[in-house]
Amino acid sequence: MNPRDKHDRLPWFLASIRPSVVTAYRRTNWILISLLSFLVLGVTAISITPQYGHAASTPSSKVPLKIDESPAPVDMSGLKNGYSSIIDPALPAVVNISSSKIVKQDNNLPGFFDDPFFRQFFGGQFNEQPVQPQSERQYSLGSGVIVNPDGYIITNNHVVSGATDVEVFTQDKKKFKAKVVGTDPRTDVAVLKIDATNLPSLTLGDSSHLKVGDVVFAVGDPFGIGETATMGIVSATGRGLGGAIERYEDFIQTDAAINPGNSGGALLDMHGDLIGINTAIIAGGGGGNQGVGFAIPINMARNVMEQIVDNGKVVRGHLGVAIQSVDADLAKAFGLNQGGGALVAEVTPGSPAAKAGIERGDIILALNGQAVSTPDDLSVRISETKPGTTVHLKISRDGQIRDADVTLGELSEKETASNAGETAPSVLKGLEVQNLTPSIAQDLGISEPTHGVVITSVDPSSAAANAGLQRGDVIQEVNRKPVHNVSEFHQALAESHAQSVLLLVNRGGSTHYVVVVSE
Repeated sequence: MNPRDKHDRLPWFLASIRPSVVTAYRRTNWILISLLSFLVLGVTAISITPQYGHAASTPSSKVPLKIDESPAPVDMSGLKNGYSSIIDPALPAVVNISSSKIVKQDNNLPGFFDDPFFRQFFGGQFNEQPVQPQSERQYSLGSGVIVNPDGYIITNNHVVSGATDVEVFTQDKKKFKAKVVGTDPRTDVAVLKIDATNLPSLTLGDSSHLKVGDVVFAVGDPFGIGETATMGIVSATGRGLGGAIERYEDFIQTDAAINPGNSGGALLDMHGDLIGINTAIIAGGGGGNQGVGFAIPINMARNVMEQIVDNGKVVRGHLGVAIQSVDADLAKAFGLNQGGGALVAEVTPGSPAAKAGIERGDIILALNGQAVSTPDDLSVRISETKPGTTVHLKISRDGQIRDADVTLGELSEKETASNAGETAPSVLKGLEVQNLTPSIAQDLGISEPTHGVVITSVDPSSAAANAGLQRGDVIQEVNRKPVHNVSEFHQALAESHAQSVLLLVNRGGSTHYVVVVSE
């Protein structure tokens, strides 16, 4: 499970986390077929029934699922010798997934045969036509969870992404050809179907009830050695990494060991219910499990699965804003007593938010009466709301609380989350800027007419660098006042006598707020 390439570029507010540190343990490292034969192992299948609580089916979906709607308290008397009574019944429902695809290997060495030193010894005999690329079948290993006796399996999108063939290996050493029913890269969920009946399947729990400190078990096929279970606790819920791993992040964080090949495996609670799909870890420079693993909450995975099966795609609500987190400094700059919420850094023209009067600089504090803790929190909740639904937002604007009703649109596939200088004085010491010209704006990927000053140099030891400002950033506002040139920039700074300054920064066409605090 290597980091997916499209997530190697972290958002601006996670710039301090090295891409090598955020290691999404996606086993998309393709391996040769000869090695695969040594890695795929199996075990014995038994039927599974819920041990605790009440299992019910979901009549609204085309895929009947066992749902533990009202789990009873865990009977601790049955755990005298450990947790085998929880894990053993679950093992047959966790499968190994092998996916493969055809890739072309370029056998040419560009420029090598044209080297004069090479030709001195071999002459012109290599002036023939270039060697045609050869095709090679490459393999990936991962895990999956059977959630329906008729062969529906949930796994990670990265386990089967781009695959032309997908095979499922069960515990009783049976092999099945799998059909990819659908995938959702934005949550890294994929749904597979195998032609089988009466399969052991897991009962789904309610991930919204999880608390920090709850005991959980990760079950998968790490390194392709066979089903393996590890134990830990819930370290955090609602964890987001600003899109570093997925587009929509509402992770269960756990210290239960999640290793390569665990992707798509099960995260179980003390009832043996499926409450998450293992997906990623954060590792140190040496790689490997460091006790910081992440699982997709089963409530999210279930919603995605049912939409894929029932509608053939995932439909999401769309608000039309780019948002960022609110720390203590930003909160103070915007007239709030504490951080939290989602700061609107940009509003898409013509979007539902724009039509409802949402403005850049608004801080969204609550959605439908429930507090918004982070931008990820808001993004996930909006995405899970049906388009056409009217939602009620509580916002702070210029320190004043107000309400706004927004009728959500439908998120399209093209829309994403966000879309010789002078030295600045005082708090921005170490920062050099110059006027933003049309040619510079074009080079920076910023559309016209964008005003502001462009940063040409940042002292690495300065407060500006500590706040995340970079060469090439365009400062459009200083303390909520627009600036169009270097003169206005310095004038706006001169008018501010505070130990901090609030900047609106445009980076690559997307805007966000930054507070620079004097050190």
